[in-house]
Amino acid sequence: MNRYIKECWQMKVLESIVVAFSMYSKIPMPHIEWNKENMKNVLCFFPWVGAVAGVLVWLWFRVSDQLGFGVMLRASVAVLIPVLVTGGIHLDGLLDTADALSSWQTRERRLEILKDSHAGAFAIIVCCSYFLASFGIWTEAEAADIGVLAVGFILSRALNGFGICTFPCAKNSGLAATFAQAADRKRCQIVLVIEILLCIAGMLLIDPLRGTKAAVVAVVVCLCCRRMAIKTFGGITGDIQGFFQQICELTMAYVVILQ
Repeated sequence: MNRYIKECWQMKVLESIVVAFSMYSKIPMPHIEWNKENMKNVLCFFPWVGAVAGVLVWLWFRVSDQLGFGVMLRASVAVLIPVLVTGGIHLDGLLDTADALSSWQTRERRLEILKDSHAGAFAIIVCCSYFLASFGIWTEAEAADIGVLAVGFILSRALNGFGICTFPCAKNSGLAATFAQAADRKRCQIVLVIEILLCIAGMLLIDPLRGTKAAVVAVVVCLCCRRMAIKTFGGITGDIQGFFQQICELTMAYVVILQ
């Protein structure tokens, strides 16, 4: 009986991992049906997608150093790796939120803009500015920066997941609301807090100064985005959480690389 329960639990965990990677990445996963049970713990495994992106960026820098690639090629690939891993799902949130914030419309209208699949002028401007800012700072990256920034991809998603299962949602539908309602909130909050603390500890262990700056700015950006979301939209949405994650990773890159 105990063995059967253990096997069932292991299967549900594996299914939750598959759902997490199917939703938040473009990494090929086996097709499974999403249901109430395997969605309970999805947010616990959301940071694992960041671990894949972080490892790939770290490996890329090691390989590019060994092969003597120039800083521009090294930086451009480093900027694109997270987008390739995720398929741009969080970048889409950044652009939708930029359009909504720039509209200066009512709360209801801004929420409608978030759902609009068309990219406005401000979204295009923010997209170009974001990649330019990312490329610029990554051209300055050194080997000592990469370990902390690699862990940063995990930390940003752990904070993102914690926000989804903790902060109020702006509406009862949409990506954030769907995963928030399906989650075992207490369990996810505990696991995500542990993951956040482990990320911060790992950053401090790799480099105390860089790690401290990255951890502080990540938490500050999280709190600022929460305040913005509640004040402007009445709560979070999937797009707003994507906005947070992109801004969080960009600001961490700046404070870590600029010594």
